[in-house]
Amino acid sequence: MATPQSTSGTQSQSQSRSPAASAAESEPVFGFGDYEVGSFYDEMFDADGSVRPHYATLRNFLESMGREEFENKRTTADQSLLRQGITFTVYNDDQGTEKIFPVDLIPRIIEDSEWAPVEKGLQQRLQALNAFVHDTYHDQKILTDKVIPEEYILGCKHYRPEIRGRQVPRDIYIHICGTDLVRNDDGEYYVLEDNARSPSGVSYMLENRALLRKVFPGLFADYSVASVASYPKDLLDVLKYIAPDSGSEPVVAVLTPGAYNSAYFEHCFLAREMGVQIVEGRDLVVQNKVVYMRTIYGLKKVDVLYRRIDDDFLDPMVFRKDSVLGVPGLVEAHYSGNLGLANGIGTGVCDDKLIYTFVPDMIRYYLDEDPILNNVETYLASDPAQLDYILTNCDKLVTKPVNESGGYGIVIGPAATRRELDETRDRIKANPRNYIAQKPLSLSRHPTYCNGVFEGRHIDLRPYILCGETIKVTRGGLTRVALKKGSLVVNSSQGGGSKDTWVV
Repeated sequence: MATPQSTSGTQSQSQSRSPAASAAESEPVFGFGDYEVGSFYDEMFDADGSVRPHYATLRNFLESMGREEFENKRTTADQSLLRQGITFTVYNDDQGTEKIFPVDLIPRIIEDSEWAPVEKGLQQRLQALNAFVHDTYHDQKILTDKVIPEEYILGCKHYRPEIRGRQVPRDIYIHICGTDLVRNDDGEYYVLEDNARSPSGVSYMLENRALLRKVFPGLFADYSVASVASYPKDLLDVLKYIAPDSGSEPVVAVLTPGAYNSAYFEHCFLAREMGVQIVEGRDLVVQNKVVYMRTIYGLKKVDVLYRRIDDDFLDPMVFRKDSVLGVPGLVEAHYSGNLGLANGIGTGVCDDKLIYTFVPDMIRYYLDEDPILNNVETYLASDPAQLDYILTNCDKLVTKPVNESGGYGIVIGPAATRRELDETRDRIKANPRNYIAQKPLSLSRHPTYCNGVFEGRHIDLRPYILCGETIKVTRGGLTRVALKKGSLVVNSSQGGGSKDTWVV
């Protein structure tokens, strides 16, 4: 395998070596001299092992630091994460639910010229998705014109027939979107999925940047790194944009399911950064189709809710009657024009991995444009011909349930046991609508500090897109990294971590 070429000068070496020198040489050298590029696209190194130009400064910076100083930086970072309580929750984990979110200190660097088409592609995609959701709950022209089979929409778990014909502020349904991108071995970016209900992780993006500024202040002087610090303000601007026109400053709040939710840290973080209240369902009441929050001074009208509660639990008068997380009457307040709600109800149709396969068609249909970003080639188990192919080639494909998240339910055929494959085939046969399959991607890798050395680990990228008066893409995003060697699953719930992402 190719190894990176050294950028430092050679040194003369003595023929005779002391025992101390020999012992030191038995330790792995700190740096990238033994780094294996492998057969994957490596973000930092070319296939021949030479460092990519925009990473040269980073490499020199790290190698000049030395192991002891770098380990001290890692300790400082871990202590900072612990003090701030930057955690996530793993459900059904016998070793405890609260985990410190792992952060690798080696930033991912993307050149501005490479980022520009990604940004345009994400804006295009969100524009089409918003048009699709509006059409789905109104005229359904895309179904009439048979661009998407009607049964795919009506059979979607997150399709909400209760809101057909209802109007929403500014005709925007998806205000916040987190679209997952991967880079294949051809060096091109592909969209893996869209997260249009309540995408998480943006707090980690912001905290990662603050953390690296703390531990590597000098490195930022050598790079012109695009800022991500405006995200909370940009989000607040979007939320105010969908507020009822009352003539006064809108009152915004973050609606959380509570402290036991996996993303509760993020809910609190964003509320604090925006300077708004964080509330639970029990803190709110609806009177005369207007939402109020309870305060020590009495009831206070709420104009906009950034809700981090799924549709099912939002309002027991409309959806699940046993929900104690939501607010009775909230849906009617929203559709009466008295409450802005982000994201809109029913956006889960875009999170369905079966519907994902039709996004390029949506772009052509609604925008009359060719997609800038490509989907991953996907097979639908709901199509009889493609079902046969999936069942026959299950050992060569990655199968996914269409409505799961967090990496749950994914079966990577080449790494699965015979029993796992048989069970997967049985599940697909029992409910074909619930499964898709994709050919395994050679996800790009990035140098990551593991067990005292730099090794390549697979990564993806989740940029965050905000849709208000304009569509704005945060210049960076959350790079998630599979910390387990050889793993392709980057989700934190499955042993993944994250990196700071620099657009330079």
